[in-house]
Amino acid sequence: MECGSARAGPLAKGCEHCLNGSKMVLFVTGLCDSGCFYCPVSFERKDKDVIYADEMLASTEDDIIAEAVSIGATGTGITGGDPLMNMERTVYFIRKLKERFGPDHHIHLYTATMDVKKAEALRDAGLDEIRFHPPSRMWDRLDETPLREIAGLDGIDVGIEVPALPGHEEGLRALLEFSDSAGISFVNLNELEFSESNWHMMDDMGYDVLDETSSAVRGSAVAAAAVMKRRRKTPVHFCSSAFKDGVQLRRRLIRRAERVAEEYDLVTDDGTILRGLLYADDPGAAEELMIREYDVPKELMKVTGFGLEIASWVLEDLASELPYRCYISERYPTADGLEVERTPLNQKYKG
Repeated sequence: MECGSARAGPLAKGCEHCLNGSKMVLFVTGLCDSGCFYCPVSFERKDKDVIYADEMLASTEDDIIAEAVSIGATGTGITGGDPLMNMERTVYFIRKLKERFGPDHHIHLYTATMDVKKAEALRDAGLDEIRFHPPSRMWDRLDETPLREIAGLDGIDVGIEVPALPGHEEGLRALLEFSDSAGISFVNLNELEFSESNWHMMDDMGYDVLDETSSAVRGSAVAAAAVMKRRRKTPVHFCSSAFKDGVQLRRRLIRRAERVAEEYDLVTDDGTILRGLLYADDPGAAEELMIREYDVPKELMKVTGFGLEIASWVLEDLASELPYRCYISERYPTADGLEVERTPLNQKYKG
């Protein structure tokens, strides 16, 4: 597959929506009691009972629906923390998403909680696919868990999703052997990544980054390849770090940009947006000047909290004549509007 990912057998349904960039990520709580040393959840979310729809901190149900609409979501991945730490909230959102977008809106969920009754309740609420994340110490002892019984439930796809931990190949092989015997629908192996919250792995576990441009852990892809060599009954998918950014995120950004971009925005091939930024003490007066003196159509500008946003191609032509600081801003089309790069246009203001 693209960007170093690989599969043996078909992808899980949830992964198909992710691959297309049409999956909304619904982070329902940062609470979790698993204590995995490799947990990548950011400090702003970890151990906090917060809700995010993709990058947006969600205050209301309407926020979540709006985010799904903004990317044309065909599915939702519910994650955390552990969503089963707040069953009532999780079940509520599953039902609401199905009510709003219909039965074809695919919903999958990630959890470390292996509980038959809770799995049945999630299925009955409308969950299509559940992905279990057993801790590494249990990979060769999965018959001591209820996972085999859960895999036998009708009406829901049951998978396992874990990181490909370097040095844990025997445990991964045992996990795959169990999956074949228990009728698990699929296994996903994720390339292990460093994040701000798990950087201690470098010292504690002796892990290192793959290279200077990646957050992937050296040896994770090699571990996945080693255990995927043998042909198996259970479909196995290795999802690389580069695949998440270069394919999944990029396609979601493009989908969102197509729906939320202003008339004065340019959408790049990577799904980011380019817009001009003009800084003035009185942005409204600057806007009037642009209309009066330079015949700039009003629909190509807007006064925002950033200043006067204006079509990049217009500002590039006029910046040298204007008494204002002017920039081209490249940013994500996401709710947080993360800026990727800012380029000054006025030579006298550079630096």
